[in-house]
Amino acid sequence: MFVDPAVPNEPFWATDIESRKILRYGANHPIHPDEPLYQRRFIPARLTDNPFLMESGEYEAMLLSLPEVERRRLLEGDWDVAEGAAFPEFSRFVHVCDASTTQIPTNWLRIRAGDYGYSAPSCILWGAVDWDDNLWIYREFYGKGQTAENLARIISSYEGEDPGMYYTVLDSSCWNRVGTGPSIAETMIRAGVRWTPSDRNRLAGKMEIHRRLQQDTVTDEPRIKILSTCTHLIRTLSSLPLSKTNTEDVDTKADDHAYDALRYMCMTRARGHLTINSMMNKIKEKRPEPADRIFGY
Repeated sequence: MFVDPAVPNEPFWATDIESRKILRYGANHPIHPDEPLYQRRFIPARLTDNPFLMESGEYEAMLLSLPEVERRRLLEGDWDVAEGAAFPEFSRFVHVCDASTTQIPTNWLRIRAGDYGYSAPSCILWGAVDWDDNLWIYREFYGKGQTAENLARIISSYEGEDPGMYYTVLDSSCWNRVGTGPSIAETMIRAGVRWTPSDRNRLAGKMEIHRRLQQDTVTDEPRIKILSTCTHLIRTLSSLPLSKTNTEDVDTKADDHAYDALRYMCMTRARGHLTINSMMNKIKEKRPEPADRIFGY
């Protein structure tokens, strides 16, 4: 209710816990018809903010003795951690940047990744690669009930002011044809939104996300940053559980759509540790075969 909707100390309109819709006055209210009810704000408070409890050290010792999840919540103020979480290393304090103060340079390579669904949500993520091969997720679209044509139009409208996409990757199952008509991927490509098929290696993709979430031993920074406006991706990484039948994978019955899109994006950089210059040299040596031989890209 308090942690997910906005970054710490930033006010936001109160929402319903389940539907996430803004709470509003009734349409017939005499003073505030259909206006938002009130605002909330998450104000983090850690033990170190309380000099009285810090003085003796007894309370700190008690918190240090708690199990890891409770300790991180009560001592470190990390409320993203959950029992059985697939990515316990994810931290809002480390991996999330304030979108209002973060600028993505126009000369960073851009990547778009997508996981398509109609009854289930579609998730599209936009990322930028900096000069040290760090990945910055700066935008997301998340929603149900979008046909391939509608989703292509939404993507085009989102990218109106963007530099050209260097790499675009979509769930490879979107190339499967049902009947005689074009596939989901072909429909979007015909609408001007180009894609290439994703790498579907689930274990390798999950390990690549783990690698990027880890903090570098020299810089103490992770290799992936997420802007605060990407709320569904942040929510997914903090709460996505492990599979009960395969502890090396996530629970595919959980809300894993944003995770899948991130996995596809990270796998485009899985050979990792390449600078942009070295990557461009490899492209000059051998250009990849087109994913769609009909349209040539």
